[in-house]
Amino acid sequence: MTEIKRIGAGARMSEAVAYNGIVWLAGQIGTPGASVAQQTKDCLAEVDRVLAEAGTDKTRILSVQIWLADIASFDEMNAVWDAWVPAGNTPARATGEAKLATPDYLVEIIVTAALK
Repeated sequence: MTEIKRIGAGARMSEAVAYNGIVWLAGQIGTPGASVAQQTKDCLAEVDRVLAEAGTDKTRILSVQIWLADIASFDEMNAVWDAWVPAGNTPARATGEAKLATPDYLVEIIVTAALK
């Protein structure tokens, strides 16, 4: 039986859960009240950190969901994303608009990746 590994487990949720060669990250958020670009940078830095803790990296990302509080900020988010995502390793991705936990959050990024 393959072990389930929980990373950053808390009372309500874990930062990530790894099982059977896959790691699922909880939604990553940036600094509340910062710009969309800064929040995107913060989210992606957290993705890098959690993936490293799980034993993998952004070249192994399978899929990404990006939620924006305002879809009009799509280009601003994408400018940061495009500089971060490794060429030749772009994941399947969906981006949508949603009301996030508080009005101070403008971006949330959810990642699924393969373990090394």
